[in-house]
Formats: sequence, structure tokens, C-alpha cells
Amino acid sequence: MADAAATPAQPSRWHSLRVRAVVDETHDAKSLVFDMPAQSAEPGTVWRYRPGQFLTLRLPVEGRHLPRCYSMSSAPGVDDALRVTVKRVNGGRGSNWICDRLKAGDQVEVLPPAGVFTPTTLEGDFLLLAGGSGITPVFSILRSALAQGHGRIVLLYANRDERSVIFRQELKALAAAHPARLLVIHWLDSVQGVPSVAELAELARWQRGAQAFICGPGPFMDTAVAALQAIEIPPERIHVERFVSLPDEPTGAEAPMVATATAPAAAPAVDEAQVELRLDGQVHHLRCSGSETLLEAALRAGIAAPHSCQAGLCAACMCQVQEGSVHLRHNEALDKKDLAKAWTLACQAVPTSERLRIKFPE
Repeated sequence: MADAAATPAQPSRWHSLRVRAVVDETHDAKSLVFDMPAQSAEPGTVWRYRPGQFLTLRLPVEGRHLPRCYSMSSAPGVDDALRVTVKRVNGGRGSNWICDRLKAGDQVEVLPPAGVFTPTTLEGDFLLLAGGSGITPVFSILRSALAQGHGRIVLLYANRDERSVIFRQELKALAAAHPARLLVIHWLDSVQGVPSVAELAELARWQRGAQAFICGPGPFMDTAVAALQAIEIPPERIHVERFVSLPDEPTGAEAPMVATATAPAAAPAVDEAQVELRLDGQVHHLRCSGSETLLEAALRAGIAAPHSCQAGLCAACMCQVQEGSVHLRHNEALDKKDLAKAWTLACQAVPTSERLRIKFPE
């Protein structure tokens, strides 16, 4: 999908992966296929991933390192390698550098998979809406659901023109192989104009009982969300993937990731909180001072809590407050619906109560 920056991480968090192949998908989009690390088959490996997640790449561009997040188009349990698909963007230094420079055999620094734009189950029906390179995580979800689920899937895929359709042949083959389960509807702006709320609503209406996943350019996603709301799909069944670009990695000595727009920290509401943290079916107990984030406390305690940007933008560290309260220092990843359900970002949440119970998605 389109460029989505992530800020720099501690050096030990980056892993060097070999590019197995570079695949031309369209005139302006390429896929990078990475060899899986040797330890990827081991239980509990950090390279296990769920459909719809992304990788963060650290790109050496013009004497600087540009961290960028790209959604995986590979499907777990279906593909034997990790794959991200990258589309050129006007002025996109990361995406254009990848398309111009990377070749098979190159090594790229990568963070393990992250992200919460992923189904809790692959059973049931799916309504997938993608625009342009937003097909990338949607393609992963689609193929995973076909392989591991049994429901019906409708994909509404909008593009500027026919030559911009990523995975065109693959989608044609999947639709032919699963005629009773998969319907692919292509929308070309060059032929039909930009889709409206009413038009998307009519196309989606008969699949209104499905889980809906939306990814693409901002205006397309806004239109798609409005269309699904118009046909009264409940908010909890509408999932949207949004990325926000971050500053380049600072030159010189690397520092922990910090959101540059964060306001000065206020005085701690509590001196210390006792935290019960549930992650991957295990319950951990730790202490978190009133001036540190939940993520900082978890990492200090040796808990491998999921995270990527550490700047409140990617939602990789999204977790739910089940007891107690927190203050978010910075947030560009969660909307009002998420906040109303007590979701928070571990990388930006500081405790405001002396007891907290936190749960990460499973």
C-alpha cells in the first residue's frame, strides 16, 4: 500500500532479510519477496503473522535511514515467504527508492510483523473494499479466508484505470477457482468515474452481514465507510487501515522513537501503577511508574509486547484497558469509536490509576 512511515527503533530490533525476488505487478507497483528467517518455523517466533499485518522496512536513502511500513500481500499458511507490495507515490522517497533500486539478493533491515488490521476469525462472510495499493492487506485477508474459512467473500476493488489493477491475474484465477465463494467487482475511475457513497452502498448492500475491511487512499476509505454506515453495517464490523507518515530517522546516534508532535509531559497522575497485562494467552504482572508508558514498562520487564513506530501512529501496540485508566500522550491511530471501547496505545499510554488491567488482541 502507500508509504506509511515508522520512526527509528533500537538497533537490536531490526533484522536483516534477504530479498528473494522483486516482482513487477503493474507499471508502478512491485512486490518484494523475502526469504523467511531460519528461526521462522520455531514456535513463538516473532515472524509469525496474521493476514492484514505489515512490515516496517529501514531504507538507506540519500545518506539517511527512512523507516517505512508496507502491508504484506503474502498469506500465512499459504505462502512460504514474506511479501510486501509497494506502489510508486509522487514524491515518495521510500517507495520510489524501492522500485528503482532494490533487486534480488539485496539485504533489507526489517522489523517483525505488526498491526491490528486483521480478522479475529477467518470463518464467516467478508466484504472487502480496496482502492489502488490498498489491495495489499486485503489480498492477504482474502487468500487466507479462502484457504482457511468457509464463508462468502465480496471484493470491491477500485482503480484509476485497467493497467493500475494490482494482482489482476491472481484475482481472476481465484474467482474462477472459487465461483461459489468469491465475487470480485472491479471499479475503474477511467470508465465509471470516482465511486460515490450511494454507488458503493448499492454494491455492498447484499453483503451487509459480513465483516468489512477497508484500505486505500483517504478519500476512498471515507467514501467506503460512509457507504457501509448508510446500509447500517454495525461499527464493530467495519475495519479501516490508516497509516500516517512520520519524520525521517534522525541522523547520528539513534534514539528511542518519540512522537515529534507530542506536547510536554504533564505531572504524573499517580506515582506508580500495578499492571496486569494479558498477552498471547499469558498474564503478566508488572509495575509502571506514572511517568513511563505501558510499553516502556513492559519492555523493561522483559515482556515482548507488540510495537513498531512508538509514536502513536501505527496502532501496532493497540491494547484494551479492562480496568483502571490511562492518559494518551499522542494519538493519530485510534478514532472515537476505538477510544469509546477503551482501546489505547501502549507506546503512548501512561497510567492515571494505581491499578490497571490491560489486554492485547489475540
